[in-house]
Amino acid sequence: MTTTPTSLRRAALVGARAGVIASLGMAMYAMIAAYAKDTGFFTPLYHIASLVGDDTDMMTSMMAAGLEGDSFTFLAGPALLGAMIHMMTGAMFGAVFGLAVARLRLGLAPLAGIGLGYGLVVFAVSAYLALPLAAAIFGSGDAIKDMAQLAGWGTFIVEHLVFGLVLGVVTVLGRRAVASVPEHAAAH
Repeated sequence: MTTTPTSLRRAALVGARAGVIASLGMAMYAMIAAYAKDTGFFTPLYHIASLVGDDTDMMTSMMAAGLEGDSFTFLAGPALLGAMIHMMTGAMFGAVFGLAVARLRLGLAPLAGIGLGYGLVVFAVSAYLALPLAAAIFGSGDAIKDMAQLAGWGTFIVEHLVFGLVLGVVTVLGRRAVASVPEHAAAH
């Protein structure tokens, strides 16, 4: 099988779409974990939004959950911003995954397993490189640089395993959905 520019674009697009969906699964796990830890259901979204702002909304949510018993403090703007940043990041990592596995013709279980492994890679890249770099670039400080520690290392690892698993599964499903579309039709 040859790899054409069109097939690579399709692989990246399938991966990006799968990455957005996987980021939603990851976010839901993070939000449920935050609720279970009494730090506020929406706190992970505010945490992500602190990349380009301050951490006031994250702290407000955590304080409301911990001190007032209000685990569902909702601030629409920061929640939407955090969700958008998270989905764009998921799309980027998903596109890379789609390209990396473009030539592999594997079924659901093997690609889900590869996705789990990729989730661990994304965890390591995020925790040790991307988040500290993003914090330096945006001047967002420790809230972003130390995200894994603040979320809890175990929780942060599981979040990324969820991302990888969903990414692998949705990539297979996405491939099946576009398999019937001829390459010349996808280029237009």
